[in-house]
Amino acid sequence: MHNILDQDIQYLPGVGPKRKKLLQDELGIENVGQLIEYYPYKYVDRSRIYTVNELTTDMPFVQLRGRILSFEEFDMGIRKKRLVAHFSDGSGVMDMVWFSGTKYVKQNYDTRTEYIVFGRPVVYNGRFQIAHPEIDKAENMELTTMGLQPYYVTTEKMKKMGMTSRAIEKIIKSLFEKMSLQLPETLPTFITAPLHLLSRDDAMRLIHYPKTAKDAENARLRLKFEELFYVQLNILRYASDRRRKYRGYIFQHVGDTFNTFFKDYLPFPLTNAQKRVIKEIRLDMRSGMQMNRLLQGDVGSGKTLVALMSMLIAVDNGFQAAIMAPTEILAEQHLETIRSFLGDMNVRVELLTGIVKGKRRKAVMQGLIDGSIDILVGTHAIIEDNVQFARLGFVVVDEQHRFGVAQRAKLWNKSANPPHVLVMTATPIPRTLAMTIYGDLDVSTIDELPPGRKPIQTIHRYNNQQSMLYSGIRQQIEEGRQVYIVYPLIKESEKIDLQNLEEGYEHLCKVFPDLRLSKVHGKMKPAEKEAEMQKFLNKETQILVATTVIEVGVNVPNATVMVILEAQRFGLSQLHQLRGRVGRGGDQSYCILVTTQKMSTETRKRIDIMCDTNDGFRIAEADLQLRGPGDLEGTQQSGIAFDLKIANIARDGQIINLARKEAEKIIENDPECSKLEYAMLWNRLNSLRKTNINWAAIS
Repeated sequence: MHNILDQDIQYLPGVGPKRKKLLQDELGIENVGQLIEYYPYKYVDRSRIYTVNELTTDMPFVQLRGRILSFEEFDMGIRKKRLVAHFSDGSGVMDMVWFSGTKYVKQNYDTRTEYIVFGRPVVYNGRFQIAHPEIDKAENMELTTMGLQPYYVTTEKMKKMGMTSRAIEKIIKSLFEKMSLQLPETLPTFITAPLHLLSRDDAMRLIHYPKTAKDAENARLRLKFEELFYVQLNILRYASDRRRKYRGYIFQHVGDTFNTFFKDYLPFPLTNAQKRVIKEIRLDMRSGMQMNRLLQGDVGSGKTLVALMSMLIAVDNGFQAAIMAPTEILAEQHLETIRSFLGDMNVRVELLTGIVKGKRRKAVMQGLIDGSIDILVGTHAIIEDNVQFARLGFVVVDEQHRFGVAQRAKLWNKSANPPHVLVMTATPIPRTLAMTIYGDLDVSTIDELPPGRKPIQTIHRYNNQQSMLYSGIRQQIEEGRQVYIVYPLIKESEKIDLQNLEEGYEHLCKVFPDLRLSKVHGKMKPAEKEAEMQKFLNKETQILVATTVIEVGVNVPNATVMVILEAQRFGLSQLHQLRGRVGRGGDQSYCILVTTQKMSTETRKRIDIMCDTNDGFRIAEADLQLRGPGDLEGTQQSGIAFDLKIANIARDGQIINLARKEAEKIIENDPECSKLEYAMLWNRLNSLRKTNINWAAIS
């Protein structure tokens, strides 16, 4: 049976070498198995025939049964014709019209045959007409078999070459008629029976040819479950392998360093969420397993403090710790934050980035090897081969999606056992996505802000309300605060955007002649950027005009206003990240979203969500639903190709949970992947891995 699925589509009725090449180039379909997994995106009900006198203007698609009375041709300029066929079913007359392909129509349709005509009716010159209808001979269309008609996505090139949705439908239909054998099952009955899932064969036939909406729903559920189940099984298998193979260092005791810090140096009392997360990390470090934990918490929720206290536990157990940040500015800020937290405690913290050179670099390298440095803060300079540690036991990776898997893997080789790893992100990831992307990491969440933080107020303004905006800015600056003004920078229109930033900067200099302004964008040399940022940080400038380069990690507690121009061009998570740059001190902060008046409904939704909530998780969920998983911050960079053909991570959260539970049971019962009763699952997983699913081995 397997050979039918591997069969070349070229030999199917209606395909041939030319169409095969088209399907291969446009959709990547080469064999029968891939063709039947090309699922319809919608269905149109064709179980009912309307009459011409029943037609109304608000009908989507209808089908009529009747004859063509006559054809008429109209000239539409040079070498262009419009062909009209007058059509009647006895209850009235309507028109069918073609603007192209008229030669084909005249050759293939006549006034003698009875046809079933299908399309969308509109009124033109007082009469109903359907443009480019689908036409079938009535004798070929048995109404009993016509339930819901499937619609397939086709590209422009396919349409040009006559490979329409209807053509695909015919090819798949003849294939199923030919396939008298059942498709092989890919899930065992001990999974499908209790969940009342259809067999794979039924699901495949019904997804393409459902009689009712319920059929389509049941088929979809089975196929989505299967897809997500194998994704989860794969991730959990990796995780369980890693847990079995890698022993982690055991950090048995919490010692003087941690306790002294906790008693005498804690800058503010820990929130309950921080306490809970430290406890989770603590248990991991004691377990003998190598920790791989994702710590997510909104901007300003106190992740760095949690990371520092975890690193102090490693220090108490005679180990070194490192924290790796994506940029030099961020690394320096972490260094400052950590040093100010630790005060005069006897813990040696050093920096290693591209800026650290010469004697200073030598001293750092020496301190790492002789073990006198307890905590190293740096960029990915940390993972270069020549950086050697005496005993690296704990690593914090900040804003992980900016580091590839390969870079993280280099950390593993820095010590005899792989160090414990804590991955931090301020881009909240919805649970369903976290389970799919970071399925092998345990997730901890800090979901409350430290006391004394006031929620940022978000205000929406239109771009014709500038004077109001400027007076608000001036007022904040007169109170001694600082302001960010952000311009969009989108790759496609980079030149225009940079021009807008330059012009905007000059305009602002005129509006605020008495103030000092900095400007920062990605095209500047790193040193220039650093210098401008530094000026803003030291309060030498009051306004920082920038593109989105300031999105991650710039910490200026005195800045209380974030103005985002053309906010309609930003995605939700980006707006949320930018907003998180203010509200870092105790003062009330504001984020002002400036947009054009004309916005799509989706854009308006984004702006409304931003004004309604500061909760990063609600925003991430909304973002996932508005945009789908492919665009989400991090999924592209981390090398995870979701090759999902039918499931949707944004909308199928419940099915993901169900699939995960089932996959967990399997791994629990068969951690070695060797039991006979599960052979079907392991074989299927291996065949999927070889074919079309790019499972990135995450960490």
